[in-house]
Amino acid sequence: MKDCIFCQIVAKKSPAKIFYEDEHALAFPNLNPIVEGHVMVIPKKHAVNMLDIATEDLETLVASTRQVAQKVVTEYEATGFNLLMANGHDAQQSVFHFHWHIVPRCPHDGLDLWIKHSL
Repeated sequence: MKDCIFCQIVAKKSPAKIFYEDEHALAFPNLNPIVEGHVMVIPKKHAVNMLDIATEDLETLVASTRQVAQKVVTEYEATGFNLLMANGHDAQQSVFHFHWHIVPRCPHDGLDLWIKHSL
């Protein structure tokens, strides 16, 4: 999609510092990271969200995302990570191209990213 910023990054028409790339996925730092090492993983093929992506593309993206998460954990010496995603406007999705946020976590990092309500 020509108006999609993530599609423009995939097409190399918009700049991004590439953290990881394979045949099907691309990862790059978030422009407004909540912690150092916060990256986003996107499929190269446009999909709006989890309900829009083809099952085969999602399966491939999961494998790529795992590799990116391992790289984030290693490079940023994290002891864990959050994998976050918003699907739809009311879930606070701001770019309508499927993407996951990988947020590296360390002891005492001051982040509280978990649901506040009892599950």
